[in-house]
Amino acid sequence: MKIRGLVAITAVALSLAACGDGAASGNSSAEQKTIRIAYQAFPSGDLIVKNQGLLEKALPDYKITWTKFDSGASINTAFVAKSVDIAAIGSSPVARGLSAPLNIPYQVAFVLDVAGDNEALVARNGSNVNTIADLKGKKVGTPFASTAHYSLLAALDQAGVKESELTIVDLEPQDIQAAWTRGDLDAAYTWLPSLDELKKTGKVLVTSRELATAGKPTLDLGVVSTAFATAHPDAVDAWRKAEAKALDIIANDPTAAATAVGKELNISTEDAKHQLSQGVFLKPADISSSTWLGTPEKVGDLAKNLLAAAEFLKGQKKIDAVPDLATVEKAIYTKGLPGVLQS
Repeated sequence: MKIRGLVAITAVALSLAACGDGAASGNSSAEQKTIRIAYQAFPSGDLIVKNQGLLEKALPDYKITWTKFDSGASINTAFVAKSVDIAAIGSSPVARGLSAPLNIPYQVAFVLDVAGDNEALVARNGSNVNTIADLKGKKVGTPFASTAHYSLLAALDQAGVKESELTIVDLEPQDIQAAWTRGDLDAAYTWLPSLDELKKTGKVLVTSRELATAGKPTLDLGVVSTAFATAHPDAVDAWRKAEAKALDIIANDPTAAATAVGKELNISTEDAKHQLSQGVFLKPADISSSTWLGTPEKVGDLAKNLLAAAEFLKGQKKIDAVPDLATVEKAIYTKGLPGVLQS
């Protein structure tokens, strides 16, 4: 990581830390138990939990605050500052967070979704970009340290295009839309809902679903700080059950799911239903399978997925060092599984 990046993270972390004592929420008294949740505005069960107040209903003794973040990089910064307890964050930022120099003490406790067609690389009409190879000499926007950034690097690597052969610009999704409208970008790798706007005047070159098939899968994960999980295991269980209920709603009542997501994204139910259809959502029972989190007796293959992501990022010189498998496995929160996720 570049020195200026470390300086920026340190500065923001100090700023955020100044807003609180940095301790796990709720250690002082029962009356002041709180859960600080970081969420992102992409179509997922997490937005259903927020919109329907599922966690508030399950934990009436807790004060629950939801704070919107634009990317996984900023969420990692918040964890460094100890200003967040639980978050929705992409697998690539998690791989970064578990690696040097960040070494964030958090654990993966849920799989929100597997990236499908809801993340993609799009070339703007009129840019003369028809293939990934055509990106040489072009300007591409993506949020740095995100799953989209990871997928962009994977797509370039797959096509034999060096990162140095194009200009990659660090932009949050809403800023990508503005730059796209101005004609400042030739292409962008982003996610819903901004992705749908870009596709109106652009061409999809590759989706995260296709990259997953080629061996570079990305996911949206639910992570919890180790300090909070240690102090409030029952609250973590309640949160996982709420997220599992949201997955059931997506599977069994798509209209209700789309209505809730639409309200959170300020879009119509029809548009929200279309966006949800582009993601891959697991069944709650599958999350504790050997493919994903696993059980206390045997951690699932998600640990290997995160390790592979870290190894790729190290090869791309985006992190300083790759953690060993044992370290990553310790970062998978399997306590109570599979029972917690069973209906």
